[in-house]
Amino acid sequence: MSNRLRLAIQKGGRLSESTTDLLAACGIKISRPDRKLRALSEHFELEVLFLRDDDIPGYVADGVADAGIVGENVILEKGKQVATLDQLGFAKCRLAIALPRSFEYSSARDLNDLHIATSYPGLLQRFFDENAVSATIHEISGSVEIAPGIGLADGICDIVSSGSTLISNGLKEVETVLESQAVLIASTQLSDEKRQIIDRLRFRIQSVMKARQHRYILMNVPNSSLEEVTGILPGMKAPTIMPLSEEGWSSVHSVIPEHAFWDVIESLKAAGAEGMLVVPIEKMVL
Repeated sequence: MSNRLRLAIQKGGRLSESTTDLLAACGIKISRPDRKLRALSEHFELEVLFLRDDDIPGYVADGVADAGIVGENVILEKGKQVATLDQLGFAKCRLAIALPRSFEYSSARDLNDLHIATSYPGLLQRFFDENAVSATIHEISGSVEIAPGIGLADGICDIVSSGSTLISNGLKEVETVLESQAVLIASTQLSDEKRQIIDRLRFRIQSVMKARQHRYILMNVPNSSLEEVTGILPGMKAPTIMPLSEEGWSSVHSVIPEHAFWDVIESLKAAGAEGMLVVPIEKMVL
């Protein structure tokens, strides 16, 4: 048996590109000549299987692959016995119900007696059950959004990112069934050796993800404002403070979460900080 961890990822599309970019940021480069469905990584004990996203949960559950990266929507729809280890913060989307723009919609009860086309019958039926909706589900694959236009269904339940596809097909989003993003999953029966490898992979992934969620900031601050400025900074620990050659001034270095970035910057400027320099972080190891 190979001592490499077998990781299943989507063989094409945006999720595949984001996954390979993440692995590259983790120092794991994948050589895939001639678009083969198997590839070995450089500098890490990893073998990558390129599969259809719908097949990934089953391959992991059956032990053909040790781990996988796939959308939460696929995991929940397939219902396979796998361990979800980490949300990865990319490929964010939602599974939504959409109806023609002319449909007057007020609540889930308006879905009663409608015919809804979807590639996610399990998740849609769960939504119907939770909301006491009695509707008919038409399971189809691909081009779900055209179903109302050709008379196959009254509405659809499909993956939505920007919503532009719905608009172009004369549809409006009326209910969110599920919020989804890419996740790292694993077999529930990994050997100790494979667990050690996946723990190392998770450590690298988490370091990259933390870095993407923060920014490094350097600024010049008059010493009279140091206490106010350091009180504003939401860094992991106390900021680094170094005296400048100009008397009465210091250089302050810290890390700011991306979600709070602009609010913090405005408060720092108001407190007297000058010459602020913001730098992206490549890795963050805590």
